[in-house]
Amino acid sequence: MKEYIGYCGQDCEICEGRIATVNDDDEMRKRVALHWSKLNNAEITPEMINCSGCRIEGLKTPYCGYICEIRKCAINRAYETCGDCEELKDCSLLKAIHENNPQAYENLMNG
Repeated sequence: MKEYIGYCGQDCEICEGRIATVNDDDEMRKRVALHWSKLNNAEITPEMINCSGCRIEGLKTPYCGYICEIRKCAINRAYETCGDCEELKDCSLLKAIHENNPQAYENLMNG
């Protein structure tokens, strides 16, 4: 499995939050925070946009580090990714992600 594929199958390598972190780009952090705030109907500040990647040691956004139920589940089950789980196809936690991003599902299946 590629190291930047998150537990859910999304590709952290192309995540603007990780890109802003790697490039220490405060303008990109502002844009990402505004976009994510609108998408999630929650206040997300530029200071929260610091993440190395879901399965990579280091910084995590508050959501990725402490809130994401998918990440918590995979870690608790000691899975490399959700692709290791026999419940993958019917998982209610993953449903919205895979409906909106079919490539994430493919990443897990082809890992």
